[in-house]
Amino acid sequence: MVGAVAMLVGMTDVTDLPSWRDTAARQRIVEFVAVAVAGIPPEERIAVFDNDGTLWCEKPLPVQADFLLRRIGELAGRPPEVLGRQLLGGGDAELRGMAAGLLQAYEGTTVDEFAELARSFLVKGRHPTLARPYVDTAYQPMRELIDYLGGNGFACYIATGGGRDFLRTVSAEVYGIPADRVIGSSVALEYRDGRIVHTARLDVFDDGPAKPVRIWSRVGRHPILVAGNANGDLPMLRAAGGGRRDPLRLLVVHDDAEREFAYTTGATEAIAAAETENWVAVSMAGDWSRVFGPR
Repeated sequence: MVGAVAMLVGMTDVTDLPSWRDTAARQRIVEFVAVAVAGIPPEERIAVFDNDGTLWCEKPLPVQADFLLRRIGELAGRPPEVLGRQLLGGGDAELRGMAAGLLQAYEGTTVDEFAELARSFLVKGRHPTLARPYVDTAYQPMRELIDYLGGNGFACYIATGGGRDFLRTVSAEVYGIPADRVIGSSVALEYRDGRIVHTARLDVFDDGPAKPVRIWSRVGRHPILVAGNANGDLPMLRAAGGGRRDPLRLLVVHDDAEREFAYTTGATEAIAAAETENWVAVSMAGDWSRVFGPR
């Protein structure tokens, strides 16, 4: 088997992952895919990715938080940047109702109206410091990895703590992942007079222990490759393989202040787990020759 794997790795075209430097992280990915192609049936080649901080930029504020804060700002008559500062800094007493307000932001909006608003924001809205549209803040190496896996018979899914219906509007365009392969947080929906509308009730928050449960309920298989970047991804990472197969666990480490952001907040447990449990810690600074695609 070792010889066969070596032969398959040797046949891999380096242009399949052009934005990945020739490091140990890239080598482990290529070797794992070679083994999967040689010995795992296509129907079991499932890969699942977190989104915020794993597939696209999540700083200085998660993309959907900006979208929702703008809506709350409109309703409250206050600039979104003020609300954002207050939310991140503890804010004044008025913000104790922020969570409820976020749920109410699109209450009564149809799913199609919401999709149009979300897509328009993602395409036209611009990141506050990177000077590019939000849809262009996806990490080029991760987009290449998804394409690489798809070309080797993997079915790729996204399991995001962000909004399922928010991301679905651009997932195919940005990642080549169709809307029906996006698993995420959602508000409860209702049927009203021939329309499907948003309510102000939370349906599911797809983070932490909810992630592997939601993946199984949607996919019906255990992923053999998983990628995350934060403590909330730990259950998904640890549940990979389901005890039947040895999975590949990738953790994106944000250590590139020059090209993106450098931070460990919210990820210290995951980083420690990657070190002690022999996961692939993907260094933005060291493993990627570029972070974003062309503008």
